[in-house]
Amino acid sequence: MAKMEVKSSLLDNMIGVGDMVLLEPLNEETFIDNLKKRFDHNEIYTYIGSVVISVNPYRSLPIYSPEKVEDYRNRNFYELSPHIFALSDEAYRSLRDQDKDQCILITGESGAGKTEASKLVMSYVAAVCGKGAEVNQVKEQLLQSNPVLEAFGNAKTVRNDNSSRFGKYMDIEFDFKGDPLGGVISNYLLEKSRVVKQPRGERNFHVFYQLLSGASEELLHKLKLERDFSRYNYLSLDSAKVNGVDDAANFRTVRNAMQIVGFLDHEAESVLEVVAAVLKLGNIEFKPESRVNGLDESKIKDKNELKEICELTSIDQVVLERAFSFRTVEAKQEKVSTTLNVAQAYYARDALAKNLYSRLFSWLVNRINESIKAQTKVRKKVMGVLDIYGFEIFEDNSFEQFIINYCNEKLQQIFIELTLKEEQEEYIREDIEWTHIDYFNNAIICDLIENNTNGILAMLDEECLRPGTVTDETFLEKLNQVCATHQHFESRMSKCSRFLNDTTLPHSCFRIQHYAGKVLYQVEGFVDKNNDLLYRDLSQAMWKAGHALIKSLFPEGNPAKVNLKRPPTAGSQFKASVATLMKNLQTKNPNYIRCIKPNDKKAAHIFNESLVCHQIRYLGLLENVRVRRAGYAFRQAYEPCLERYKMLCKQTWPHWKGPARSGVEVLFNELEIPMEEYSFGRSKIFIRNPRTLFQLEDLRKQRLEDLATLIQKIYRGWKCRTHFLLMKRSQVVIAAWYRRYAQQKRYQQIKSSALVIQSYIRGWKARKILRELKHQKRCKEAATTIAAYWHGTQVRREYRKFFRANAGKKIYEFTLQRIVQKYLLEMKNKMPSLSPIDKNWPSRPFLFLDSTHKELKRIFHLWRCKKYRDQFTDQRKLIYEEKLEASELFKDKKALYPSSVGQPFQGAYLEINKNPKYKKLKDAIEEKIIIAEVVNKINRANGKSTSRIFLLTNNNLLLADQKSGQIKSEVPLVDVTKVSMSSQNDGFFAVHLKEGSEAASKGDFLFSSDHLIEMATKLYRTTLSQTKQKLNIEISDEFLVQFRQDKVCVKFIQGNQKNGSVPTCKRKNNRLLEVAVP
Repeated sequence: MAKMEVKSSLLDNMIGVGDMVLLEPLNEETFIDNLKKRFDHNEIYTYIGSVVISVNPYRSLPIYSPEKVEDYRNRNFYELSPHIFALSDEAYRSLRDQDKDQCILITGESGAGKTEASKLVMSYVAAVCGKGAEVNQVKEQLLQSNPVLEAFGNAKTVRNDNSSRFGKYMDIEFDFKGDPLGGVISNYLLEKSRVVKQPRGERNFHVFYQLLSGASEELLHKLKLERDFSRYNYLSLDSAKVNGVDDAANFRTVRNAMQIVGFLDHEAESVLEVVAAVLKLGNIEFKPESRVNGLDESKIKDKNELKEICELTSIDQVVLERAFSFRTVEAKQEKVSTTLNVAQAYYARDALAKNLYSRLFSWLVNRINESIKAQTKVRKKVMGVLDIYGFEIFEDNSFEQFIINYCNEKLQQIFIELTLKEEQEEYIREDIEWTHIDYFNNAIICDLIENNTNGILAMLDEECLRPGTVTDETFLEKLNQVCATHQHFESRMSKCSRFLNDTTLPHSCFRIQHYAGKVLYQVEGFVDKNNDLLYRDLSQAMWKAGHALIKSLFPEGNPAKVNLKRPPTAGSQFKASVATLMKNLQTKNPNYIRCIKPNDKKAAHIFNESLVCHQIRYLGLLENVRVRRAGYAFRQAYEPCLERYKMLCKQTWPHWKGPARSGVEVLFNELEIPMEEYSFGRSKIFIRNPRTLFQLEDLRKQRLEDLATLIQKIYRGWKCRTHFLLMKRSQVVIAAWYRRYAQQKRYQQIKSSALVIQSYIRGWKARKILRELKHQKRCKEAATTIAAYWHGTQVRREYRKFFRANAGKKIYEFTLQRIVQKYLLEMKNKMPSLSPIDKNWPSRPFLFLDSTHKELKRIFHLWRCKKYRDQFTDQRKLIYEEKLEASELFKDKKALYPSSVGQPFQGAYLEINKNPKYKKLKDAIEEKIIIAEVVNKINRANGKSTSRIFLLTNNNLLLADQKSGQIKSEVPLVDVTKVSMSSQNDGFFAVHLKEGSEAASKGDFLFSSDHLIEMATKLYRTTLSQTKQKLNIEISDEFLVQFRQDKVCVKFIQGNQKNGSVPTCKRKNNRLLEVAVP
């Protein structure tokens, strides 16, 4: 059964007001109170129409799970509570289904959560778009580009631990099915001044700390770096460690992300080498040195850092050292070389570090674009995500804040234009009369900054390019002359200045009235930062580097392509980038996410109303609500509107069968809502005042309560009736089951009674029959007894005359027969066990049965021996035959024999076939092995023993080395003539060889073994089997053995052994070998 879809709405269970357009009354105080109320209940998202306001919670919330993604997938924008997923889904479905290119603009100040918002948008789109190996790879590359750019472009600031110090715009390209094909990233205004100097409490870019914390010792040594942050002047130490941030783990994440995006190993190494070079540039220090002409010249204090930089970048040390000390100026065909003083040298060093890092960052963006760009040339749909710095108002505002705020002015301008355009298009599409909306147009402020003739950027460029002395003060004077009458420009010397009553305006500053408020800019540094000059000597030195990446970053350093034309200023470049961005955004359908930071402490559950109020003002959120509410505050399609409010009218409840618009008309007429409060569009109803909507909601709430009461009443009645019917059916079932039970019980009682009666009757009958049978038996026995006595009397009468002649013999024979019969019957019950070794036998009862008794004993023993033998297998028979052979050879001759009787003869003690150690020995022997045992071979010269493997096969006797398994001796059995041993309890034995045989060249063998009886028996049987001759077994305490040409007497003596019960062997002289036996 399909799951029933539950209809829901933004208005259901609403905390505060989910859409600020419906806020009543609308003012700054109620706006902030509504945000705070929702923030306190973990509702961090609020709508302004289709705009999403996001308040940074500074903690993890369980609202981004895969289940939440599925909740918002393919749902109407206002169907569920406000969420960034709703906007992402609306943008993705418009792109996929309506073929409209989309852009998502994320703005807000540092720490408001812009970067996290862009990640959430990308993760949602990645989750809901198609699947497949190629699609998943593209999604993974797009997502993994974030860690790389964050490492090189983000830094810890006083407002945010992961602040983006550059603007990023990513175009994600999709095919006609809505599957991602690739992307293109554009970056804007990297804060490269952070490379050389950071404000107190802030850090340099993340990558420097990640490299020093997470790189291996080997990599650090290769990059000529040390792990200590304090060794580098470009790294601030007061905020080197950030709570909750693991730089080492993040470094591994970045390396893995670079690999996924498509960076080759040598490219990643080159990037880290450039980062290391930038770090080490900050350690170069200069000292003044006077020249002959009286001018000061700078010299490098310690050239070791310079040497290591040159080794990293493959630059000639002399060339780079000269570039830090001299500056060459070219004019037409002339070249003028001037020395740099210490201040200029430090400026050149920092300019090189900033340029090197910013160009590396731009190269990274381009390299990522190469990897993630779409591989196909089919027509693409595009979704742009803009994550750019918000409006900035600091205590000291300089050139960076000026152009950032200029960018936000342009974004505000396009936001108002596109919002009004979207409203007007919807009114026209729905055939609603469009009324003019008054709003503040900030085009006048944009013109003040970007006008090509008298704009601030144009005058800054003009001041930077003109000959003569150019300073920040001359630039301010020019502004005072040109912009003095502009209503949004103020300075101390301008006509619009209110110096007499505003003492906060210093001499070296100017103030601009932005849409978000007044901002005071310090003019100091404007000219230098706009020029962004890098001495040509340094560019040429970088181009001469042997490092391929560094060389590619400085193409202007090529002497063959010298361009005497000054490069474009930073301001003009940024202005052109912003213009391109605005043109790109105007071709797409916009979606907005406004990020707000609730407090400056980066802490959860804190809502600073003054800080939020400041952000609401400069984001222009109230202005946005007023534009949205200028005509009609709320609009909704007819179908969901009728579905939501149809219970307020009897004609539309519960089902309306006509068109949805007709149903809404009937509904509104029934409710007597004034005509001026609403208008009917083609597909939507437009409600002018939020009060009307809330009135409808109140009526709906009251009606739902009435309907709930009615439903409860009907449900309770249905439940009680259902319960009654169930009880009634249950009673019938219980009664039926009880009657059945009662009848069964009664039947069982009758049955058991019948059985008892039957048993008693059967017992009585059985006893009666038993009595009759016993009587008949007694009668038979009595008749038999009487007959027996009668026959006995008759026989005695008949044979009485013969009795005296034969009575003795008859009685004797009869008595003898009865005695023998009794004897045999008793023997049957007194038979001993079937064990052959059991010697028990019953005693004879009479002397005349002695011979019979012995014969029976012999026959019984033979019979049970046969029975025992019949149980033997062939192998067991062989063992007993060997044991029997040993008994014949050694019983009562060798003292060692009794202890060997209970030991089974195993033969193969070493298990050569199973042990891999003896594989070589096994392969060398083709015959069946009868004995494989380790014995001690007695040395013929000194009587000492050596371990050998004793092998007996069908035809040969072999000796092998115990460790290596190599065969030392091989003796055919036909050459063995005799085996000699003592009669004592020792394991010594001699193997005598046939004189003149090849094996007897060194003489006889003398061994010692723990299995002497078994080895001698098997050798005897094997020799008998092969040669058909019995092997001579000599048992004597003295015997002669042949050692080479000498006859040696082996003599066994009793003695006390030092080493316990082990016999010892000692050579006394050339003719005597003594064996001491314990």
